[in-house]
Amino acid sequence: MTRDDYYNMAVASGLWQSTPIYDTAPMAVSLMRFVEMVAAVEREACAKVCDDQHISLYEHGLPIIAHGARLTAIAIRARGEKP
Repeated sequence: MTRDDYYNMAVASGLWQSTPIYDTAPMAVSLMRFVEMVAAVEREACAKVCDDQHISLYEHGLPIIAHGARLTAIAIRARGEKP
């Protein structure tokens, strides 16, 4: 991710504001939103690598290993689901 990506997520989460936040409760909520956004982007990037490997391995005639890559992508994405 780029510095701009992090900045945009900080603004979207409410962490970055034009006026300082002196109350720690809203700051904690904004920080948690920011952390969740960053984690979601990173999870999806990792899952995308597994998806790409799945395609590549399948095209090279390795369907069983390709299936493992696909299951890994599914497991990575599932980590972001709320219980």
